Amino acid sequence: MKKAEIEKKKSIARSLYMAGKGQSEIAEVIGVHINTISKWVNNECWKEQRAAATVTRPELVNKLLTSINDLVETVNRSKDPELIAKLPDRMAKMASTIQKLDKKASVVDFIETFMAFSKWLEYRAQTDPEITPELIKAINKYQDRFIIETLGNGGQPII
Repeated sequence: MKKAEIEKKKSIARSLYMAGKGQSEIAEVIGVHINTISKWVNNECWKEQRAAATVTRPELVNKLLTSINDLVETVNRSKDPELIAKLPDRMAKMASTIQKLDKKASVVDFIETFMAFSKWLEYRAQTDPEITPELIKAINKYQDRFIIETLGNGGQPII
């Protein structure tokens, strides 16, 4: 199989994976072995990208707020002086995390933006001859690299 054909299959596989399809189904659809799909998922950080695309910042904030509430209730029920003494510090750390989520752009933001931009490009390509499949492929390639490098850098973009 030629490199261009492999890249095309990988691109299709990634799109299917991001849409929630299973690895065995993807392997069957594009005609490659499931081990190849698994290798792409692991090497290209598709699992993290899919998770980031499906878990939004508001959901994370809500989960943290729920965790804070559960923590307070648990500590209060325990009546343990040591746990009660540690509660403010634990709450402060969780509150700090919430503030960071509210202020910084994250991998989730990038993926959401890139997905919206890709949909817009596909729409515009119908009427704009300058937007070619090659251009879209190149843009997707660099968006993927950006996300992979960002994930490899602890979620912070390398700039």
